[in-house]
Amino acid sequence: MVAEAVVQASSVFAAFDKDGDGKVSAAELRGSMTAALGEDVSEEEAAAILATVDADGDGLLDQEEFSRLGATASHEGAAGVAGDEADDYEVRRRCLKEAFAMYATEDGDEGARITPASLMRMLGKLLESSAEKMELEECRAMICRFDLDGDGVLSFDEFMVMMMGNV
Repeated sequence: MVAEAVVQASSVFAAFDKDGDGKVSAAELRGSMTAALGEDVSEEEAAAILATVDADGDGLLDQEEFSRLGATASHEGAAGVAGDEADDYEVRRRCLKEAFAMYATEDGDEGARITPASLMRMLGKLLESSAEKMELEECRAMICRFDLDGDGVLSFDEFMVMMMGNV
């Protein structure tokens, strides 16, 4: 299961890494977020999100830095975290919520959930320049791997587990 989570995180990273150089720039982050959200994300917003996880300060996110956002937010709890760490936790959680919102659909009383159809729609947008297209059954299988409660959709908490790579 951990290997599958790593593959999933790699796929998300690859979708953001438009030029395939192994790094996500603020421009690539902005473009992917704009395409996914359907609204313009400012250069400043993209740069701020990037800066929160850019550990080596090179202005780019490698795959480890990209993945660290989810891992750190899930390993820390807001309770017991003080000062700057609490601020970092909130920034990371907000960024994960934004990423989740790119894939999620409102599901009535259940709130936002990632369904196989919403996952296929978003991956189609992110991979539109790629020859690789995801089928609905493939999206169901991807969700199944991280669907901890067996309801066929991903909640935000399940999405965090997926982004961490800890199943």
